[in-house]
Parts: sequence; structure tokens; C-alpha cells
Amino acid sequence: MLIETAMSDRWLSNTYLLGERSSGLGVLIDAGEPAAPITRAIDAHGLSLAYVFCTHHHGDHITNLELFQERYTITACAHRDEASLIPGIGRVLEDGEEIVCGDLTIRALHTPGHTRGMLAFVINDEMVFTGDTLFRDSIGGTVAPGHTTLEDLRHSVMEVLMRLPRETVVYPGHTAATTIGREWEENPFIRIWRGLDVPAGKRCLAMDRPAELIVRATDYDGGTKCWVRFEDDDQDAVVPGSRVEEAE
Repeated sequence: MLIETAMSDRWLSNTYLLGERSSGLGVLIDAGEPAAPITRAIDAHGLSLAYVFCTHHHGDHITNLELFQERYTITACAHRDEASLIPGIGRVLEDGEEIVCGDLTIRALHTPGHTRGMLAFVINDEMVFTGDTLFRDSIGGTVAPGHTTLEDLRHSVMEVLMRLPRETVVYPGHTAATTIGREWEENPFIRIWRGLDVPAGKRCLAMDRPAELIVRATDYDGGTKCWVRFEDDDQDAVVPGSRVEEAE
């Protein structure tokens, strides 16, 4: 079913091609770079591209959307809160809405936090494409353009994604795949939310603001991602670890 994954050298973002053999239909999850491995696989398998499902509007996930739209007859889909930010959206999806494409059943899950209209896509109840909500050992940040809150992100992870079966394969918006079960047990953010680990409780400067460091975890790019609580407004956020300086 999963035919090709193309990962950007610049952003480490993934574009996924899924194919359905009996009908010869194909769908994309996101439309980043590079396009060539995807187009080659479409041609090699004789697929007719039907849909591109956009997880969110950030450029590393849609930079080649126009190219795919010009080359193939496709319908681009996104959540209504992202649709106005992505040129060429032809169908707006609601939480829980399903699209059937040959033998593929694609179910949209609204997972706000990293962006307001973030969608994850469950395919045939076997795999989930999580965009920038959930990664292997990490979660999405809450300071990028269009973000909402850490509470939204926590709900999306714990009350939406973690409710999927443990064997569900997770294909994130960046780098390596994982499973729901693995992240339930090993993801440092989830372990804090489950009460298995205690917060670090260290003072720090986060994005040049005094804060408390709750957890620092390895991120998909080999750096770190930090959950912090700002002292000036008592608000929590997930920020790049490069912007967090721990107190001596």
C-alpha cells in the first residue's frame, strides 16, 4: 500500500505515496520535496493520482503541491482552518470525515496544536500519517506560524492519536516511522502526561524569556525539543531546544 516516501534534504519532511492495486488509484499525503521519487513511482506503477491530503499549510509540506496539481488530475484536501492558507484546495475535510479511494479508506482526524487546522490521516485502520503533531520520541512545536496551544496539542496526542490501536504504524511529517504503542511507552512528552516521569523543573531562558524547563527530548532532526513554562504569563509551550538555555 505504501509505495514511496520522499524526504527533503533541507527540511527532513516527508511526502508519502500510497497506491491501491485493484483500481490503480494513488493518493499523496503532503506534497513537499523532492517530487522526482514520487513522480517516478507513480509512473512505474501506472497509478492515477486521485487526491493529495494536506496535513497543514507549512511550506515544507506543500512546496510541490502546484507541481502535482499541474501534472495530475487531483483533488487537494485540507481542514477548513488550513484551506485558506493553501492555494488550490478543492475539498475541505471535517474531523472524522472519510474518503474512499478504491480499497483505501482515508479518515481525517483534527489534531490542532502545531497549527489550528492540522489533520492526521488514518488509512484502513492500519496506519496513521500524523503531520507535525507526533514524531518518534517527540511532538510538534507550538510556536510556528498558525499554532494554537500546548493544551490543544496534548489533547490531540493523548485523546486522539493515543486512542488508536497500539499496533498502528505512525508515519510522521518528518523522518522515521514508529508505532502508537512505542510512543505510548517511550515518548518523553507522553510519559510526563501519563505521570510516569517527573518534570525536570529546571530554570532556563526559553526564546529569551525566563521559564521552567519541563522536559528536553531528542527531536527528529537530531537536535532537541523542549516543553517549557514561561514565568511571565505561566503559559506552556513546545519550543526548539536550540532556543532554550538552562541555568547554571
